[in-house]
Amino acid sequence: MTPAQFDEAKGLVRRMIELIGDEPSRDGLRETPDRVVRSWSELFAGYHIDPVNYAKEFDEVYDEMIVVKNIGFRSFCEHHMLPFTGKVDVGYIPEGKKIIGLSKVARMVEAITSKLQVQERIVKEIADTIEKSLSPLGVGVIMEAGHSCTACRGSSNSIC
Repeated sequence: MTPAQFDEAKGLVRRMIELIGDEPSRDGLRETPDRVVRSWSELFAGYHIDPVNYAKEFDEVYDEMIVVKNIGFRSFCEHHMLPFTGKVDVGYIPEGKKIIGLSKVARMVEAITSKLQVQERIVKEIADTIEKSLSPLGVGVIMEAGHSCTACRGSSNSIC
C-alpha cells in the first residue's frame, strides 16, 4: 500500500467510525484508523502469497496418506467483513516424491484464509492448491468454523 493509499484508508476508517455514531477524535479511537489499516497487511496477507509455492521435492517416495489435523485458521466473511475461526484437517495421497511438508500445509492454509472468504471456497481452494501443486492420487479437506457474522447478529445459538 502506498503512503497515499494508507492515508486514504485511514480516512475511510475514520468515516466508518463516524457513520456508526461514534467520534473518531475521542481518546479511545484517536489511533484506531492507523491501527486498523496497519493490521490489514497481516490479516489480508493472502492476497500477496501464492500457496502453490509450499510444495517441494523430497528424496524419498511417499505412497501413503499424509494427514495434517487441527490446523487453526482465521478468516473474514466476505459478506459482512467479520471474522470466523476454526480448524481444518487436510489429507492427501502423494504420487511420487513431491509432498508438502507438514508445517507448509499450515502455511498454505494461512495463505488461503488470509483474505475475504467464505468457508466453502476455502475448502475448495485448499484442495485445488494441493491438486495443482502435487497431482496427488487423492485429497480431502474437512473444516469446522465459528462465524462471528452469525453469532454476533443473532442468527445462531453461539455467543459473540
